[in-house]
Amino acid sequence: MENVKMWTEGVPVEYDALTQIRNISQLPILAGHIAIMPDVHVGKGAVVGSVIPTERALIPAAVGVDIACGMCAVRLDLHAEDLPTKAVMREAIERRVPVGFNAHLKTLRPLHDGLAGQALDRRIKDVVDRADGIRLLQREKKFGWNRVGTQIGTLGGGNHFIEVCLDKDACVWLMLHSGSRNAGKTIGEAATRMAITYGVQAGQALPDKQISWLDEGTEEFDLYVEGLLWAQDYALLNRDVMLHLAKRALAEAIGREIVEAGEAVNCHHNFSQIEEHGGRRFWVTRKGATRAGVGERGIIPGSMGARSYIVEGKGNTDAYMSCSHGAGRVMSRGAAKKAFTLADLESQTTGIECRKDAGVIDEIPKAYKPIDAVMEAQKDLVGMLHELRQVVCVKG
Repeated sequence: MENVKMWTEGVPVEYDALTQIRNISQLPILAGHIAIMPDVHVGKGAVVGSVIPTERALIPAAVGVDIACGMCAVRLDLHAEDLPTKAVMREAIERRVPVGFNAHLKTLRPLHDGLAGQALDRRIKDVVDRADGIRLLQREKKFGWNRVGTQIGTLGGGNHFIEVCLDKDACVWLMLHSGSRNAGKTIGEAATRMAITYGVQAGQALPDKQISWLDEGTEEFDLYVEGLLWAQDYALLNRDVMLHLAKRALAEAIGREIVEAGEAVNCHHNFSQIEEHGGRRFWVTRKGATRAGVGERGIIPGSMGARSYIVEGKGNTDAYMSCSHGAGRVMSRGAAKKAFTLADLESQTTGIECRKDAGVIDEIPKAYKPIDAVMEAQKDLVGMLHELRQVVCVKG
């Protein structure tokens, strides 16, 4: 395909994903070629695992409805021998961090534990106060405003997770995956509907209306950017607060204070921002892709039964300094539920403390691409700093 560069050697790419890639590659608003990551798979409207440069325009569906979903990880001053039983760790985290549709009873303010907690308190107050000015939320009459605050520090469901991991030196890491929760979903859905209406009025000729775009200089564009940037801040904060709560939970389970042994990595993989590439400035949208500038650290998780990696970007300009956001699905959730049994789930997650019930069969490891093949396909995008294996995985 013209106007497309792909990092998919050795990994499968389904026909429907190729169709979505072709649809996006022909849009007149592109500022250059689109880059396809090795974890590519079918998404709603826009393909997951893509990096899309646009000139004075944004495609809400290319960011998606889980705005600023991303990863967070930190190494702790613990080794494997310091840990309590896996079940104790899982129960401690699940007591502290609501999962699925659950939320905190009230906004977590104040957190009351040192300078880190006080800094999070200030950020929580700021992001909650700013929510009142997000006009796309105001338009949604059924939006649950109380959940803006109570969902900060909550996991959600689907492929979101919190894990306790060990690296090759048996050092303990906390790693988690989540986004902007219901507020981001509301903004994403409202913006996509708005873009479809705008696209029809503007005469956009599209093979799929889901990839309708909003033009800079219009009220619709401004409304979306306002909500998008706020949701990206919200998601970053949500992950920081969850990391704080999970660390506190582990400390209580162990019976001593835990110190971070390095700076935490916190990165989006469903987001858009203005960047400079090749001397030009334009919007870069990463849908299921992580920024990987020179020396920039990121996180590439495998499935709930495979290795994950802390990586360092190589700044590959053809990929707009990007890499994959994970292993990427090799089959849909519905197909996974039909193909696998509870016995399969049990065998594929042997040794890992996690849910092993029908509610997570769609997250079974073999529903994802082999992480080794995904990493090999992008060896010119990132270098591997740490290899992690989970011992506990909390899912909604």
